[in-house]
Amino acid sequence: MKIKSVKIKNFRGYRDEICVDFDNLTVLIGKNDIGKSTILEALDIFFNEGSGAVKWDKDDLNVQSTEKGENETIISVCFIELPANIIIDSTVQTDLGSEYMINTDKNLEVIKKFKTQKPAIFIKALHPTNPECSDLLLKKNADLKNVANKLGIECENLRTNSTIRKVIWEHFNSDLNLKEVEIDIAKEDAKKIWENLSSYIPQYSLFQADRRNSDDDSEVQDPLKMAVKEILTDQEIKDKLNSVANTVKERLQEVADRTLKKLKEMDSGIASTLNPVISTDKLKWSDVFKNVSISGDEEIPINKRGSGVKRLVLLNFFRAEAERRAEESRHTGIIYAIEEPETSQHNNHQRMLIGALKELSAQPQTQILLTTHSAVLVKELDYNNIRLLNKNNLGETKVTKVEQSALEYSSLNEVNYLAYEEITEEYHNELYGYLEGSKLLYAYKNAHPNPKLKYFNTNNNKTYDSILSRYVRDQIHHPENQKNARFSQEQLKQSTIMMRNFIINVKNKKSKLTSN
Repeated sequence: MKIKSVKIKNFRGYRDEICVDFDNLTVLIGKNDIGKSTILEALDIFFNEGSGAVKWDKDDLNVQSTEKGENETIISVCFIELPANIIIDSTVQTDLGSEYMINTDKNLEVIKKFKTQKPAIFIKALHPTNPECSDLLLKKNADLKNVANKLGIECENLRTNSTIRKVIWEHFNSDLNLKEVEIDIAKEDAKKIWENLSSYIPQYSLFQADRRNSDDDSEVQDPLKMAVKEILTDQEIKDKLNSVANTVKERLQEVADRTLKKLKEMDSGIASTLNPVISTDKLKWSDVFKNVSISGDEEIPINKRGSGVKRLVLLNFFRAEAERRAEESRHTGIIYAIEEPETSQHNNHQRMLIGALKELSAQPQTQILLTTHSAVLVKELDYNNIRLLNKNNLGETKVTKVEQSALEYSSLNEVNYLAYEEITEEYHNELYGYLEGSKLLYAYKNAHPNPKLKYFNTNNNKTYDSILSRYVRDQIHHPENQKNARFSQEQLKQSTIMMRNFIINVKNKKSKLTSN
């Protein structure tokens, strides 16, 4: 399964419900403190319920919502690419559609409502609301049998809940009264269904930008130490180590017994007061492997390396562990969420990282979620990968896809313009260069003959009439020419908007001609 979208309500800066759509690779871009990390952390809370990097806390409630008496955070996720068959309350396969557990868009929509760290869990689905058959998912086998008997419905297999539910729903086929409702899947009677269904939910791993990067960070000390801790939780390993401990204990007991026997020959009184104490209950096996490490050629430990190297190693440790967990579990997918992968990385490493992450996102059942401020990363992306976060006139954060672009490649200057209405000389250069390269400059000049400005060319000492965009462009390219009045910020803005609109209009006309 993969995430199609997430809805977040009453969580930190998000008072009203906000919806974010996801692709295989999704990158959140926006100003600092606008809510990019909040989205990734909300997903961590949803998937891991406190066992991941973030725990839900009452302080996470939106202040304004709390003042109105709203005391729960709601996080809901829609999933696509659903498994064809599932096992939810028996060993018999069924499917989400037959169980009426998908919404009107045929997606699995799971809603978690947090008043404490343990949420109430619901599935929003197009489900029967006829009172005679509306709560079948919440009934145990004996209760389902009673319903079938009461209705006089014959069922070939009364031991399988899904089979009984199916024949009952078929009985009411013309009177199901299907409506989109929230099914309380965490109720005691339905707990088994949720436990089984959750095993099909993708695994979510969050790598935070502000994680500790210091000598006392256990992961910075060495990721292999973290690996040791996790390996030692494996039951098979535990059994082997316990066997070793018991063997050692037996051998020690033999040594102690022989020693006391000899002591008894010399002084039975002292021997009678002594007993061997050999305990293996509190053995710390991790201490046995405390010297494992990843070091350089000169055996410099990772915690003594530069911050960029430390973060690079940790990031790749995170990737490797996330992949391993996905391979070793029943999960049908994995989601990597990484905040600012560019942190402390030079440009080449940034390009290598985004290249690796793009390759990962192309793998089956794999999604990548990123936040970034890096121009290098953005220029490696497609526009459909980008989600812009900005505030509307009411101060509310909105998440949007990049609107129709003028340029045909990913440009941070264009993204900044779309996100922040930032007008720069760099973006002006890109637009003018695009007009030249696409052989559209002549048509653009004819479409914008006014105003004509006088520009003095110091190379030939001549003055010529120039449209606004050419006037601005020439001054940007020839700062050494001080013979002309400097363009204003308003002129730069006007010229940028004119070129952008012209390019988009040309593209729209070509698109219409192609479609016709």
